[in-house]
Amino acid sequence: MTADLDIVLTGGKVITVDDKFSIADAVAMSGERIAAVGSAEEIKQLAGPDTHTIDLAGRAVIPGLIDGHAHMDREGLKSVFPSLAGAGSIRDIQDRVAALVAAAAPGDWIVTMPIGEPPNYRDVPENLKEGRFPTRWELDEVAPDNPVYIRPIWGYWRYELPLVSVANSRALEIAGLDRHSQPPLESIRYERDPGSGELSGVFLEHTPAPIMELVDFPMMPRFTHDIRVAGLRDSMRIYNRTGTTSVYEGHGVADELIEAYRAVEADGEMTVRARLLASPSWSGIPKSKIGPCLDDFAERLGGAGTGNDRLSFEGMHAALGPLPEEVLRAKARPYTGWSGFNYDFGVPPAEMTDYLIMAAEKGLRIATIGLGLLEHFEAVNKVIPIAERRWVMAHVARATPEEVDRLAALGIVLTIHANEHIHSCTAEKIAAGAEDDIVPMKRMLDAGVHFALSTDNVPPSMFNPLWLSVSRYSNKIDGAVGPGQAILREAALRAATIDGAYLTFEEKEKGSIEPGKLADLAVLSADPLSCPEDAIRDITADMTIVGGKIVFERD
Repeated sequence: MTADLDIVLTGGKVITVDDKFSIADAVAMSGERIAAVGSAEEIKQLAGPDTHTIDLAGRAVIPGLIDGHAHMDREGLKSVFPSLAGAGSIRDIQDRVAALVAAAAPGDWIVTMPIGEPPNYRDVPENLKEGRFPTRWELDEVAPDNPVYIRPIWGYWRYELPLVSVANSRALEIAGLDRHSQPPLESIRYERDPGSGELSGVFLEHTPAPIMELVDFPMMPRFTHDIRVAGLRDSMRIYNRTGTTSVYEGHGVADELIEAYRAVEADGEMTVRARLLASPSWSGIPKSKIGPCLDDFAERLGGAGTGNDRLSFEGMHAALGPLPEEVLRAKARPYTGWSGFNYDFGVPPAEMTDYLIMAAEKGLRIATIGLGLLEHFEAVNKVIPIAERRWVMAHVARATPEEVDRLAALGIVLTIHANEHIHSCTAEKIAAGAEDDIVPMKRMLDAGVHFALSTDNVPPSMFNPLWLSVSRYSNKIDGAVGPGQAILREAALRAATIDGAYLTFEEKEKGSIEPGKLADLAVLSADPLSCPEDAIRDITADMTIVGGKIVFERD
């Protein structure tokens, strides 16, 4: 064995997350697999002259973190368009735009990120000295010949509405918008000059996913294939820096994102393993054609799906719909903007049960958002048992004891979104129902419901939801939400590792540090089992290993 050992980590605290939650001193890797786990002396005897031995100096090692609902691709896209961070006044914004105009050719589009401070872009426009957004005319002062568009946020970055974008006169002209133009939906408002009635260039959208930039400004620069590929590479590096080695994209992915993943995988640069689901696009497809479409999905995505242990495809997303907003966004297809998934995946409620039965018959696993399909899942289960199929529900904000029991009976696997439903929980949401029903993790554990932690890319570090699982802290009420539903650190770490592997039927391949499993590991900046509770969220990786290769090492 000594000649085959490639890397040995020794002299640390190896948190295996095996069935006994064993703690070891050292771990050895051979090729892509873990070869041995044990004491420093035992592992030392196995190392050969060519083995790369790394002294952990007491640091903690955990299995690579598995993000159960990542939207990983978005992180690398956040630096594509120029930032307005730090701008404290309309004059500051004008200066930024003027500098971009000076570097552009006449007529070139100037497109920026939103006003405010990333990653959440809170307190806008109060962060500006004027306490308001710039108008088209103020942007015209520095860009009379270039169309300018200040993008809105992706609404899930801060969970607050409205989304706001700003266009100058040239951009409005190109888009064909004038004083007679009317919003396509009630959720969108065009602000106007009180005196003249002219469009001010400021658009307010009371919906979490932008519509304006997809529908009214389709001619402005967008995320191209090359940008998505480069962004995905950057995203993986960012996720590796936090110890994440695998992601599951339960919201589904559109073709343009699949193509980006395939390009990265073809170049051998998949430093984060990814399991992707299909994001159906049903606009314009008659009901009679849905069956043949599902046959095509089943061929590629049924059962265990297709792909390899770096990039695989399996199952599909389902939701009730379609909503008018979704149909409108889908006009931009095949472009999806920030989402990365198709918007028109909704199926009418009256057709949903038959649709899901058809999918189940073809061996397709279903993932959905919230509890809206629970009754439909139960109806399917009466025809085709699904308890062993591990169908998925994400973004379950509340669940009563009765609902948790129903989830357990169906074998549903949940992906927990603590960043949204705990950290951003308001007093109003607490008052709206039983506090212990808000993301009831302890109740779920007691009922035997499997759940995986997830980031939803806000922020991308898995240590944030891990911390929230233990602390139940909300920045909206400055205190704990349903503290009786907090779980122990060990349980939270399981939810971030081995239960993430369970989510994708890979618990025998990864998710714990055991001989024979994939060598996906993270050496941490602090011990998540013993550091101060509030310090859990600040933990980062000092080193991340995927498949026995170091993909990140902090200087």
